[in-house]
Amino acid sequence: MAAHSGKFAMTLGMLLISGQLFAHSHGHQMTEAEEKAANGVFADKDVKDRQLSDWDGIWQSVYPFLVDGSLDPVFKQKAQKDPAKSFDEVKAYYRKGYETTVDTIAIENNVMEFRSGKTVASCRYDYSGYQILTYASGKKGVRYLFECKDTGSKAPKFVQFSDHTIAPRQSAHFHIFMGNTSHEALLKEMDNWPTYYPNEMYKAQVVDEMLHH
Repeated sequence: MAAHSGKFAMTLGMLLISGQLFAHSHGHQMTEAEEKAANGVFADKDVKDRQLSDWDGIWQSVYPFLVDGSLDPVFKQKAQKDPAKSFDEVKAYYRKGYETTVDTIAIENNVMEFRSGKTVASCRYDYSGYQILTYASGKKGVRYLFECKDTGSKAPKFVQFSDHTIAPRQSAHFHIFMGNTSHEALLKEMDNWPTYYPNEMYKAQVVDEMLHH
């Protein structure tokens, strides 16, 4: 595992420097059922298991875009759509949601690598199933659970993905929940959901995606 991790880290480092992503396409045109599921409306029987490869690639945190003000147009748009919330309230909500110290996440061959500044941690993750959640709004969501069983790894022991998708499909962006206590404890986390987009997307592309989707 140690030898594999070293090679993996070196490969990902080269990819991060070059700005390239693994050779695959993120996402595809959604069907009507997929669009409904993305909006939190679906039947439990339609939820399917997924493999970690659905999230393969190199991903960048959007938190720095919030901090530097680039996402302000997105929050202004959200505030306009919901008169009950001011721009400052919307931005504060997303600041808490997006906040993270993990700059990039790289995923390949069931291994996840987390980069925080110059600190790198990686681990192989095993699938732990999924959990269907019903939110206060009445809408539903699915979290896909994975566990790092390498006790020597500094990577999060438990990770959960939420990407508005309920069946096998290449992810276009995702929210991730990370912790070391248990999946049960992590499932209670509703306020902090670090969000990641493909690393090859420019800041302006991420903003445009958020504004129009």
